[in-house]
Amino acid sequence: MTPPPVAGPVAGRTVAVRVPATSANLGPGFDTLGLALSVYDELEVTSLAQPGLEIEVTGAGADDVPRDASHLVVRAIAYAYEAFGRRLPGLRIVQRNLIPHGRGMGSSGAAVVAGLLAAKGLLEGDVEMSGDDLLRLATELEGHPDNVAPALFGGLTIAWMTEDGPQHKKLLVHRGVSPLVFVPEFTMSTSLARSMQPTQVPREDAVFNVSRSALLIVALMQSPELLLAATEDKLHQDYRADAMPATNALVHELRSHGYAAVVSGAGPSVLVLADGPGRRLEAAEIVAGSDTPWEALMLAVDFKGGTVRDITEGST
Repeated sequence: MTPPPVAGPVAGRTVAVRVPATSANLGPGFDTLGLALSVYDELEVTSLAQPGLEIEVTGAGADDVPRDASHLVVRAIAYAYEAFGRRLPGLRIVQRNLIPHGRGMGSSGAAVVAGLLAAKGLLEGDVEMSGDDLLRLATELEGHPDNVAPALFGGLTIAWMTEDGPQHKKLLVHRGVSPLVFVPEFTMSTSLARSMQPTQVPREDAVFNVSRSALLIVALMQSPELLLAATEDKLHQDYRADAMPATNALVHELRSHGYAAVVSGAGPSVLVLADGPGRRLEAAEIVAGSDTPWEALMLAVDFKGGTVRDITEGST
C-alpha cells in the first residue's frame, strides 16, 4: 500500500526560475542532440497555505496557456511532488514567456523543466533532487530527452536512453559558432511532424546519419568550418517537408548559399549554425528578401541551462 503524501516545507516560499529555449536534432542528430539557446521563459512560483491555483501568464502563447491544473508547469510541479511523496500545496505562478510556442524551439520542454526546477526550489531542505532525478522526471513527462537535457544543463547535449533511464553528456561549443533562428508566423504540431516519419529507413540513410552526427560533434566543438557537411540529414527532414513547404524551401535556399541550415526541432523554425558573426549577418540579409516573413533571432549558446533561486522575502 502506498503511504499517504506528507506535507512539504512551510508555505510562503517563492522561487524564481529561468529556462532557455532549445533546438533539437541539429540536422542529423535525431532525438539525440540538442542545443540550449539564449531565449528564456521566466517565472516566479510561490507555495500557498491554502489549496488552489493563481496563474498569471504574459508573453509568447499567453492567450493559449491554460490557467488551471492542466497548465504544463503545474503538471510538472505536481509530478515532482508526487514522485517524492509530498502533498502539492496551493500555488501562485507568475510566468513571462519569451520562447515562441509551436515553433520548434522547445517551449513544452522548457515548461516541463521550469515546473520541475520550481518543485526543486520549493522543496529545498526537505527533498534533494539531483540532475539525474530532474532529467528522469522531465523525460517521463516529455517523452524524449533531446530538448529537456539542454534546457536543464545548457550547452550542447547528447542524450540517450538506457535500462537505467535517460543519460546525457554536456559539451562545450566552439566560440565561433553563431546560432541564428528564423521564426515564422505559422506553427507546427510536434506530434504531426513525428507521425510523418517512416518506422524503417534504408540502411545507407542510417549509415549516412551516423557519419554526419559524429562529424557534427567535431564541427560544433572544434571545427565550425565543417558545419555545412556535418548538418546533412536523411532521417527526418525530407519526410516532414510537405507539412512545412516554406521551411523546407528556406533550408534549401540557405544551404545552397553555403549556410548550415536545418529544421529546428520539429519545425517550422529554421536554425542556422553559422561559423562566425559575419556569416550570420549575411544569412539574415538573404532571408530579409524572402516572400515569407521570418523573424531573425541572433542568439548565443546558453551554457548555464535552467536555474532556480529562492527569492522569498527575508531569505538570504
